[in-house]
Amino acid sequence: APAVFTGTYIYQQSFDPQEYLNEFYRLSDSWGQPNTFLMQNLRSVFKMFSLDGLRGGTLIDVGCGPTIYQLLSACEGFQEIIALDYTGQNRRELEKWLKNEAGAFDWKPVVKYVCELEGDREKWAEKEEKLTKKARQVLKCDVTKANPTDPVSLPPADCIVSTLCLEAACKDLTTFCSTLRNISALVKLGGHLVMVTILPETYYAFHKQVFSCLYLEKNVVEEAVEGAGFEVKFSEVQTYLPSDIRTACEAVLSLVARRCASIT
Repeated sequence: APAVFTGTYIYQQSFDPQEYLNEFYRLSDSWGQPNTFLMQNLRSVFKMFSLDGLRGGTLIDVGCGPTIYQLLSACEGFQEIIALDYTGQNRRELEKWLKNEAGAFDWKPVVKYVCELEGDREKWAEKEEKLTKKARQVLKCDVTKANPTDPVSLPPADCIVSTLCLEAACKDLTTFCSTLRNISALVKLGGHLVMVTILPETYYAFHKQVFSCLYLEKNVVEEAVEGAGFEVKFSEVQTYLPSDIRTACEAVLSLVARRCASIT
């Protein structure tokens, strides 16, 4: 892991979304081996968005990065999606795909895989169209701020999703807990939080750049979520076996929680 936590400045300067997507978001690697990490996460997100109550008007994706995989199952149950990320290059990369611009990442194999999970692989074009229509805004956010989208104020959403974000954005547990309280204000009372978090990870690397991650365990994440005013409804850990030098990842936590209290 890096000697000093890789903060927002490093992401703004050094995070290359195209290299990141090529490294982690193809269904198979250059040797033809299946991307078990991605497939596992797609199955987890599909499972969580199939749970009762995961429906509504607006969904906010907190720390979307340049990716759409986390929205493919989500877009079936919500009318409008707002994607938030800190770095300009990630937001631009996401907008390239949403606007069907030249040079956008090819998500087709991933979309087809999710459609297969949902029962009809051939609906991939319909799924892509649905997501591009529903993803109305891509905005800057800083999860360490009390209002993450400052100076914009968003009405509270029915659901927020955050995948592989907070562990990379928070340098310590205190920051992790306050960040969860910050993003809790983005969701209505009775609304849901959907999270995918890597356990216990200290770094991930690609394209000769190493990024820090906060070491987290399942009970610590659950306690922090509850401390932010949520009641955990679903929590599942899946071990990650392949030895992969690109990340210090042992397991992935999938979690759904319902907001039940205001935190002041």
